[in-house]
Amino acid sequence: MAEVRPKTRTHIVEAAARLLREQGAGALTTRAVAHAAGMQAPTIYRFFADKDALLDAVAEHVFATYVAAKSVGADGDPIADLRAGWDRHIEFGLANAALFGLLTDPTRGGPSPAAAAGLEVLRARVHRVAAIGRLRVPERRAVELIHAAGTGAVLTLLATAPEQRDPGLADAMYDAVTSSILTDVPALPAAGAAGAAVAFRAYVPELPNLTGTERALLAEWLDRDR
Repeated sequence: MAEVRPKTRTHIVEAAARLLREQGAGALTTRAVAHAAGMQAPTIYRFFADKDALLDAVAEHVFATYVAAKSVGADGDPIADLRAGWDRHIEFGLANAALFGLLTDPTRGGPSPAAAAGLEVLRARVHRVAAIGRLRVPERRAVELIHAAGTGAVLTLLATAPEQRDPGLADAMYDAVTSSILTDVPALPAAGAAGAAVAFRAYVPELPNLTGTERALLAEWLDRDR
């Protein structure tokens, strides 16, 4: 029985993902998913509390499948890694239009775990950029700008007929964002006072011989007016 439950859950998620891909968000109802999976609707609720929980599982499944197919890996250069992450975000959104639209729907009860995990990956990439002195703004601001720009670029492209899409829109958006958050020079102190401060801020949590309160105060001071 312990082996049957995971298999049944995976079967439901795969059926829901297929339904979403082939028929769109409007077709993703509990009854339709149950029918596609060859089971009764009440069975769905034994594995998922509600539709949002099922959607989150579908998002994790689709994203994991997409990443595995792309066989991606972190680059040694934080700047190149940041760009690669942007490109994968755009590609994923365009390849999974219905799912992306549901995950970014502001009427949802809360953020999707899959979306939250994606943000954590972005934060890690931005942190690496800050650590080499290439960030001119606080890490939080950089993450929010990149996230907003990436989401907006995908939604704009999805709202446009494929034959009318501007193929350079996402690249132009990335260039616009990075020109406002990155310094031009990779080395310190050549990156200037702003880059130096942000780079130092990235290491504050790791500083020895400081209490938690002292680290918090130092981080707050470094974030002022930035």
